Amino acid sequence: MNILQTDIQFVPGVGPKRASVLNKEIDIFTLEDLLRYYPYRYVDRSRLFYVHEIEGSMPYVQLKGRITAFETFGEGRKKRLVAHFTDGTGFVDLVWFQGIRFIGSKYKVNVEYIVFGKPSLFNNKYNIAHPDIEVSPSADYRPEGLFAYYNTTEAMKRNYINSKGLNKMMESAFGMLRKRLPESLPANVIDAVKLIPLHDALENIHFPKSPLLLRDSEFRLKFEELFFIQLNILQYSANRKAKLNGFVFSKVGDYLHSFYAKHLPFELTNAQKRVIKEIRGDTASGKQMNRLLQGDVGSGKTLVALMMMLIAMDNGYQACLMAPTEILASQHFETFKKTLADMDVSVALLTGSTRKKERETLHAKLLAGEINILIGTHALIEDTVNFGNLGFVVIDEQHRFGVAQRAKLWSKNDRPPHVLVMTATPIPRTLAMTVYGDLDVSVIDELPPGRKPVQTGHRYEQKRGAMYQFLRNEIKKGRQAYIVFPLIEESEKIDLQNLEDGYLRISELFPEYKICKMHGRMKPAEKEEEMRKFVANEAQIMVSTTVIEVGVDVPNASLMIIESAQRFGLSQLHQLRGRVGRGADQSYCILVTPYELSSDTRKRMEIMTETNDGFIIAEADLKLRGPGDLEGTQQSGIPFNLRIADLVRDSKILYHAREIAEQIIEKDPELKLPEHAVLKRQLNRLMGNKYDWGRIS
Repeated sequence: MNILQTDIQFVPGVGPKRASVLNKEIDIFTLEDLLRYYPYRYVDRSRLFYVHEIEGSMPYVQLKGRITAFETFGEGRKKRLVAHFTDGTGFVDLVWFQGIRFIGSKYKVNVEYIVFGKPSLFNNKYNIAHPDIEVSPSADYRPEGLFAYYNTTEAMKRNYINSKGLNKMMESAFGMLRKRLPESLPANVIDAVKLIPLHDALENIHFPKSPLLLRDSEFRLKFEELFFIQLNILQYSANRKAKLNGFVFSKVGDYLHSFYAKHLPFELTNAQKRVIKEIRGDTASGKQMNRLLQGDVGSGKTLVALMMMLIAMDNGYQACLMAPTEILASQHFETFKKTLADMDVSVALLTGSTRKKERETLHAKLLAGEINILIGTHALIEDTVNFGNLGFVVIDEQHRFGVAQRAKLWSKNDRPPHVLVMTATPIPRTLAMTVYGDLDVSVIDELPPGRKPVQTGHRYEQKRGAMYQFLRNEIKKGRQAYIVFPLIEESEKIDLQNLEDGYLRISELFPEYKICKMHGRMKPAEKEEEMRKFVANEAQIMVSTTVIEVGVDVPNASLMIIESAQRFGLSQLHQLRGRVGRGADQSYCILVTPYELSSDTRKRMEIMTETNDGFIIAEADLKLRGPGDLEGTQQSGIPFNLRIADLVRDSKILYHAREIAEQIIEKDPELKLPEHAVLKRQLNRLMGNKYDWGRIS
């Protein structure tokens, strides 16, 4: 058996009980899992300090000296043990709040110890809480250099697996290796990228011999991690393109020509023309299309989708559009009906609210091919919904749908239809290459003519007078306004109360206007009615939570006020702002916050007031928040988590890894060449037996 697959319990110092904790807490099951559990930081322990040198700004100190006495203070839970420690130049207190009995019996007075920890000032005296302590080895002891620290959980600490314990386990793990670890990458890749050997990288990531070797090790392991993600995505993508035949849309006929000549609402932008050309290329190629269409709110994605649906009809196919909410589905339906008013195109709407009798008629017409375009919500993917000949599927706002739901659309014809996924959430390039790496990406990066960028301002909540006057002036011009309140699950009750209070306050301040309100707790029919009032301009102000974030289109609304804007992320603020500026009038967005803001929040407000570019905002958001658990990794086809690489900081390594992976897949898509056997083995190991969610996009 491969030694790397040794069960973790057999590593010296682990055993069954600790193994169970490692399994549950940090997914470590084998010797290899342990070696791939990387430190999160390093502390230089190559220097001994004197007690008299300690000052509050020091992150850590290492001291050599003796304990002169122990004392306990407090009772019960507040009990603490204090050891008075000196090296002859001064005194420092070592303090423990837990494990007091164990500590008191383990350490002795007048024995020489090496103490390591973070100093802090308390009652004008320095102390070190829960320090690392070891018996000083000898008089000529020279401290070690860079020392690794590992993330641990409370449950691990309760079972005596702290960072130091993991360090000891790592030592035991390397002690078990009788020979150097085999390579996980082919020699030509290692040479091309100038990588150090895997064995050296793993050894130096845990026990760095020098800062330079640590840097080389990090580079090697980051490259490898990102490379295998790209290799997996690109291989899957090449596989799909080779094996999945798509319907061929060979011609552009009367439906599109007639629409283009008579019904086009405005001249297409160059970006729209480019994207249509890209989609046309896919749908004529004979391969099944999977394309992600990115474009800011109002950039004209839906028009592109509609034109492609007409091309599907020109080729004898039906099309459907799936939206995340009933409001949005109904809105698309109304838009399509109006846009295609005097064309011979049958458009139908199917949502959870569609009555049983209507459904039966709709199902029959759909199967007979009498409905050309079906628009709906999740109701579209029910087993009872069957098409005569579905050839083109549009999914609006991708992240609202789970993969399994999208998969059902594939089974609506004997071959998978072409799929166009539209999102108004700009995705930074690094994220797009990773999370949506198997989708071809199109971007609409210009607004239609006549659209003016939204002007954004930041105001403090203490100064509402001028803001409300501005709101009144906009309504006098015949415009409408949104006032948005946050709704965070953890504080839902308080947030809903804030919304109610806000609604009452606005009603009192603007008695001459009609005000409607909307939040997620309302019944669908109530929401529809409130939305209808606003769309028809029967209400001039809508007080709402973020339920209006996606897709609601009211061209007459020219002002968006976002209350407690500090509680929203950048992407969400940008999405909300996109609800205004949909007509030709100048529109405004006002971000309202308290005076006291963290530096990150202030930065968010600055970015929002400086730019309307969704991609700049998405990149900034990724930098501020970090990718965290990449949105929907489970849905995206990434089969393994990032353990050491960071998509923001390591974007250059990612691009390089992608290039190398592309070269390999181009030359050998099945990884059949002898030199690529190591890659195939490694991919299979990393994939484990997880289902490849990337199959569905």
